Amino acid sequence: MFKLILLLCTLSCIDAYKILLLAQMPVRSLNILGEGYLRHLTNAGHEVTYISVYPPKNVPEKNFRHIDLSSTHMNLISQDDILNIGHLIRHPPAEHADIEYIQKMGLITAYTTFENEKVKKFLDDTSEHFDAVIIELFESDLYAALGPLYGCPVIWAYSMGPHWPALRLVDETTNPAYAMDYLTPDIPPFPTWGTRLLKFWTQIKWMFIKMTNIAHKERTFYEQYFEPLFAKRNKLLPTYEDVIYNASMVLSNEFPGNGLMPSVPQNFKFIGGYHIETPPKPLPQEIRTILDNAKHGFIYFSMGSTWKSKDIPKEVTKGLLDMFGTLKETVIWKYEEDLQNVPKNVHILKWAPQTSILAHPNILFFITHGGLLSSIESVHFGVPVIGVPIYFDQFININRGVQRGSALRVNLSMNLPKDLKVAIDTMVKDNTFQKRAEEISKIYHDRPVSPGAELVHWVEHVVRTRGAPHLRSPASLMPAWEKMFLDVIACIILISIVIVYSAKKAIKYLHFWG
Repeated sequence: MFKLILLLCTLSCIDAYKILLLAQMPVRSLNILGEGYLRHLTNAGHEVTYISVYPPKNVPEKNFRHIDLSSTHMNLISQDDILNIGHLIRHPPAEHADIEYIQKMGLITAYTTFENEKVKKFLDDTSEHFDAVIIELFESDLYAALGPLYGCPVIWAYSMGPHWPALRLVDETTNPAYAMDYLTPDIPPFPTWGTRLLKFWTQIKWMFIKMTNIAHKERTFYEQYFEPLFAKRNKLLPTYEDVIYNASMVLSNEFPGNGLMPSVPQNFKFIGGYHIETPPKPLPQEIRTILDNAKHGFIYFSMGSTWKSKDIPKEVTKGLLDMFGTLKETVIWKYEEDLQNVPKNVHILKWAPQTSILAHPNILFFITHGGLLSSIESVHFGVPVIGVPIYFDQFININRGVQRGSALRVNLSMNLPKDLKVAIDTMVKDNTFQKRAEEISKIYHDRPVSPGAELVHWVEHVVRTRGAPHLRSPASLMPAWEKMFLDVIACIILISIVIVYSAKKAIKYLHFWG
């Protein structure tokens, strides 16, 4: 009996892998995605070393180790005006992302991650080994070096959809004439040639900044930082280009039914919604009582985890409270500080269990900044949205909801209370937004397996197949000049020149002898 038990235990451990997981960006929502990976992989029996800025809230009982980056990362962007709603209301940002800012932010975060003393000590330990490395992808490609360092496949964990800055690492950049990205708010089909030209220019600008200002810095850091680590393991340092274009897979926080997305290679997989726990956790009794007693339904208002409602200017906050007070519906507002003179139908929560609130049957709609996590959660629970986008991909997320008929958009401004009142009245009176949200939710849920199960499957598949080379796009094996037929074009031009030159010579010769 003892031998049988020992055999069964041994067999059960055969498919348990050691996985290195990085969630290095100092953004709370991105760490929520990292915790989703952690939860699913440890539940599947895998051993995870988790490097993150925020310690996980629900620590796995076993198969888990955490390397904390908070001592070096917490202040990287905390002082930026771009994270203060008050500043942005008074100085509205452009809907087009500041490409240079986000690339520099990605590079600085990469530098800071690798210079963190805990990370340096961890990487210096040659006894460490892993079966796969899963890395949060945000602008910088430096982290790809961890794959060859440990002799294992690299999987990019991408927080958005099939945008060309991610696709370029496993396939090729998509055609800007019809493809979306997080850098611009436009969604296809693009109405004018000017929009297409702008998309084309955005792609050129991103690549120009990458090549002239970022890539050489990444390459220099890679060579100086990783060469000793490779030498310590008796390995030669691969070229930087071979490293960054050798990822096995991209796992995208998007779902296929979101519409109007470009074709993707087989190693680009959609697992959007994997971070949502099913079923959602029970609501605290106090909140549940409020929601259960909302006779006319309730409206949930939250600007996410990065931007704080408490930073909204006082006059705008007062205007919002006065406006909410005129409604018959209950309003739940995630506001991080105490407020005075709050109307009876308004309830302030310093912390809100968002998915549990969205799952409540009395919810009418969700007023949100339009981050992708909030957007996917609203789709998951079939809740229509009034979007107040602030920055980055939020504009395109809300614009997609408007195009699908499940959302309304309100611009962030000092006139927010009045503009929001118009949108609220429209959504209360028109139930087509709710019907459309429910239709999209059915599409979202119509999958062969849950996104969490798919996440685990593809990670295990990559390990089992030693990097899943059979799923890779042939485009990743070709240099850009071959994909653009520059060699063929050059050959055609050369042949044309020879033919024209020869013809001229022949005509001249015949004319001479004629």
